[in-house]
Amino acid sequence: MESRELGRSGLQVSALGLGCMGLSYGYGPATERSQAIALLHAAVERGVTFFDSAEAYGPFRNEELLGEALAACRDKVVIATKFGFKEGQVDAGLDSRPERIRAVAEASLRRLSTDHIDLFYQHRVDPNVPIEDVAGTVRDLIAEGKVRHFGLSEAGAATVRRAHAVQPVAAVQSEYSLWWREPETALLPVLRELGIGFVPFSPLGKGFLTGAISADTTFDAGDFRNSVPRFAAEARAANQVLVDRIGAIATDKGATPAQVALAWLLAQAPWIVPIPGTTKVARLDENLGAATLALGEAELARIASALDDIAIVGDRYNAERARLVGR
Repeated sequence: MESRELGRSGLQVSALGLGCMGLSYGYGPATERSQAIALLHAAVERGVTFFDSAEAYGPFRNEELLGEALAACRDKVVIATKFGFKEGQVDAGLDSRPERIRAVAEASLRRLSTDHIDLFYQHRVDPNVPIEDVAGTVRDLIAEGKVRHFGLSEAGAATVRRAHAVQPVAAVQSEYSLWWREPETALLPVLRELGIGFVPFSPLGKGFLTGAISADTTFDAGDFRNSVPRFAAEARAANQVLVDRIGAIATDKGATPAQVALAWLLAQAPWIVPIPGTTKVARLDENLGAATLALGEAELARIASALDDIAIVGDRYNAERARLVGR
């Protein structure tokens, strides 16, 4: 698989990474450990070098999983993880105090069975801690050799600028896909200007853009999509028109809707690296097929026309989670 540089950071990763959250958290019961390890090994074998984790995924189980699965190839892969929630609990509130960042770094190093974190993201911006203090703490961890690069997740453009002035930001991670294009408005221009890479999570719309989810789909009781307005049955029914339009383009291209959705992201800029997640090797293979799917100008124009014609229904987060993003 071809490599991409995240902005001007010097950090080279595979054009498509692997979002590992769903193996341990968010979509119902965790994937059985041997199956999850087999999937991670399959990703490595297929050329994936970029793996995204966080202490909050589980919590803690996801980092332990990656530490075990990637130990034999640690020098060939890039591992990203995150700090920012109290005790690693998403529902416990934010905590990016310098002492907490340091504690998370040490604990993550142990769980990942490594001596360095390649990319250390602030998971969500903490309004109680100046971003300059956060960036300064990660800068010190970089100087100590415990962290290689600094990242931000779901941060607003102004916060990115302030952080970057203290410690260069290698990458910003936020949701971006055919059905969530808000980063185009303010964030992407700043990243382009500053030479910062962009890592879209949920590049397949949390599964919706694959065409495998309909208004009749039911989710596991522990699946966080149950609380997402965009996944209400009536919203899914309304948004099906987008999947149908993308599906028609995919059919003409001899591809799948997921591959078109990922190829569209890759075509937006050479410093964009999506991280689709999956628990199945067949889906992994499908997703990775997007890395060699070239969309021509006519096809990109056709997609743009479809996006202009369709009004997406439903917010991407409930009110509580929406308050944590874009700060």
